[in-house]
Amino acid sequence: MALINESHPEEFLLLGFADHPWLELPLFVILLITYPLAMLGNIAIILVSKLDSKLHSPMYFFLTNLSFLDMCYTTSIVPQMLVNLGSAKKTISYMGCVVQLYFFHTMGGTECLLLALMSFDRYVAICRPLHYSLIMNQQTCILLISIVWLSGMTYAVSQGTVTLQLPLCGHNTLDHLLCEIPVLIKTACGEKNANELTLSMVCIFIVAVPLSLILASYACIGHAVLRIKSSEGRKKALGTCSSHLLVVFLFFGPVISMYLQPPSSITRDQPKFMALFYGVVTPTLNPFIYTLRNKDVKGALVHLMRRISNSK
Repeated sequence: MALINESHPEEFLLLGFADHPWLELPLFVILLITYPLAMLGNIAIILVSKLDSKLHSPMYFFLTNLSFLDMCYTTSIVPQMLVNLGSAKKTISYMGCVVQLYFFHTMGGTECLLLALMSFDRYVAICRPLHYSLIMNQQTCILLISIVWLSGMTYAVSQGTVTLQLPLCGHNTLDHLLCEIPVLIKTACGEKNANELTLSMVCIFIVAVPLSLILASYACIGHAVLRIKSSEGRKKALGTCSSHLLVVFLFFGPVISMYLQPPSSITRDQPKFMALFYGVVTPTLNPFIYTLRNKDVKGALVHLMRRISNSK
């Protein structure tokens, strides 16, 4: 077969759950419900964080970035999923696949680093409260968030570009719901051990290192909380961290199972369910986790709703 790494295919066929057609309608309905919920929930958090002066702090600055990131994350994959699930033709153009690949991995890599940055913010707030305003000043926060976004883009562009250079040997069928690097590597032919090794090495820095920093931060936070004498103080400190810790486990669990193992060892349906989890479920749950477990955000939402109703 002729290699098509020079003349790329016009489109990719996304098999999705073709071998489980009974899943397509329920999944279509679920996505049709969760996508607007994810957008509304994240937009609400961005609005209250910007409009309520009580939430003008580094913690909510990072939370606003997380909400914006989650909106982009779901938007990069869900509309295409809905089109394919709702029609007999389950394809995506080559350029559409490239754009989706870059956007999806930019958001994924950025979220790994952003969650680590948010845990560092909580560490400084609880373990170094007297130096918090000095360490987490506005200039530092902007610099840190810029580094996080730039690092996520660099990861996506570098790994995505290298992956797209692999020969497909006539294959334009992806056994997946979207264009994702491990699945493209698995689909490619020829020698791809170098790509698998490179992806694993890069993901150690983009996934394993941030997760290790998060766990180290929370170990220090846990030690500091135990030294707080008042139960009210301990409860408040834990309340500010529990939401973030829950989001961390929801996001990093599926990501680790996909990106810290060789693509050749990934089972057939694993990428589909994992992508749905960290690309749809987690971004949908994030705003509700932060809202339901945070009195400040709930109060700001109630205040915003009252302002809207009074203006009407």
